[in-house]
Amino acid sequence: MEGGEKLSLFTRLSKSPTFRSLMLFSAFRAVYGMGILVVTYFIATSDNLPIWTSIIFLLFSMVFSRVLFKFIKKKWAKGENHSDPIVPTTVI
Repeated sequence: MEGGEKLSLFTRLSKSPTFRSLMLFSAFRAVYGMGILVVTYFIATSDNLPIWTSIIFLLFSMVFSRVLFKFIKKKWAKGENHSDPIVPTTVI
């Protein structure tokens, strides 16, 4: 930091691996969850399929979402650079 500049709260949070994981998890759940709801609605309202089909689909999607998120998280972590300190240090 030059000239005694202070980093904004958002800048500090965006460098935090925990915050980035939380944001990734939230975005993933929002998009994936909406897709699952739409597909489940069409399965449940279909005249050709019994109601237990939608229940099996929801159970499968619970397991699949965990596997998919672990894969996405591993890919996301490869691109992070952990050489920068999370909390800036000041030399007096």
